[in-house]
Amino acid sequence: MTDTVTNLFESGFERYQAGEDAESLIPVFQEICDRSPKMSAAWSSLAWLYLLTERADLALKAAQKAVKLDANAPQARVNLVLAMLETGKKGVREHIEVAQQMASLDPQVRSDLQENIQDGFNRKSDWKSLKKVEKWLFGESE
Repeated sequence: MTDTVTNLFESGFERYQAGEDAESLIPVFQEICDRSPKMSAAWSSLAWLYLLTERADLALKAAQKAVKLDANAPQARVNLVLAMLETGKKGVREHIEVAQQMASLDPQVRSDLQENIQDGFNRKSDWKSLKKVEKWLFGESE
């Protein structure tokens, strides 16, 4: 991965955290994925942005790539589950169980997933699939 791609990723991530609209960030993360197609974090980020903008089919493809590139990335698994739920695909249990196991073994993973879920609700308050995932991962809302 070149420094340019790293800088682009960090810049896009900072813009997202600053509250920039998901729609405007999709081209940034598409470019990162085009330039560095083996960067799981970029595919996972792109999947999340697609989910936030109601493009579940594109989110599913991006999340599948992210998980294929890094099967141990818990957020990629969560994004895949969300995309599967949104598109009516079967097989979410395996991915939820892997994410649950990662969250139970590493308090930082648990905290990161909880923060990301909260961010999802902040950006899309009535996200039914995210509510299911939150319940599956952590029980009733914490």
